[in-house]
Amino acid sequence: MADFEIPEDALSESFLAASGPGGQNVNKVATACQLRCDVFRLGLSPDVYARLKQLAGSRMTAGGEIVITARKYRTQEANREEARARLAELIAKAHVKPARRRKTRPTRAAKAKRVDAKKRRGSVKEGRGKVKLD
Repeated sequence: MADFEIPEDALSESFLAASGPGGQNVNKVATACQLRCDVFRLGLSPDVYARLKQLAGSRMTAGGEIVITARKYRTQEANREEARARLAELIAKAHVKPARRRKTRPTRAAKAKRVDAKKRRGSVKEGRGKVKLD
């Protein structure tokens, strides 16, 4: 469900000093983006919310906020875009309903084949025993 729109009032951004590429620049400029999304303002259905909570894992706080930190790039804009893209991808994954598992049973022929293979293997192993002299 790629057409889900994330409302701006549910998001808050802050920029912090990042480790990684940038040389001396990383000590001076706050380029890493920390994106916080209030999940309750998204208006998700209960099953989508449960899947989102499962997918987010430790990125979700007890207060119902998802925290995503992007520090891959050297500019605020690029890190902001990456954080928003990761959030959108996470929410899109939560909207995908998993396929139900259908129970299956082995066929009678498959059961017979398995038993025959076991008997054959057992007879091979039985033939490896000590040789008895009569």
